[in-house]
Amino acid sequence: MSMLAEFRAFAMRGNVIDLAIGVVIGAAFSKIVSSLIDDVITPLLLKPALDAAHLSNINQLTAFGSVKYGVFLSAVINFVIVAFVLFLVIKGINLAKREEAKTEPKNVGPSQEQLLSEIKELLKQK
Repeated sequence: MSMLAEFRAFAMRGNVIDLAIGVVIGAAFSKIVSSLIDDVITPLLLKPALDAAHLSNINQLTAFGSVKYGVFLSAVINFVIVAFVLFLVIKGINLAKREEAKTEPKNVGPSQEQLLSEIKELLKQK
């Protein structure tokens, strides 16, 4: 078995694919959580505590205390896109596995019943 065939067999095992998908989905979801905290919740909590007199100009005030719903929405959209692409990849892998299973040679040897009857005949002869 060649190295490439061994790697393909390893990579196509279910648990390796599941682990890879878990890592990718986890990273994408982590960005959603980080954006929710950094861009939505923290500014909402800090806004009442801001004192405009302590900030030197209006740009600092808006940059420091503004809720960035757009950044959060972007993280959510990125997550949905990543999840959909992974869905398509998994669908393709499953289709390839089904096609591979169809092309694999079927066992054309004797059936279990035939083997048992042959053993029974051999035992009768003794």
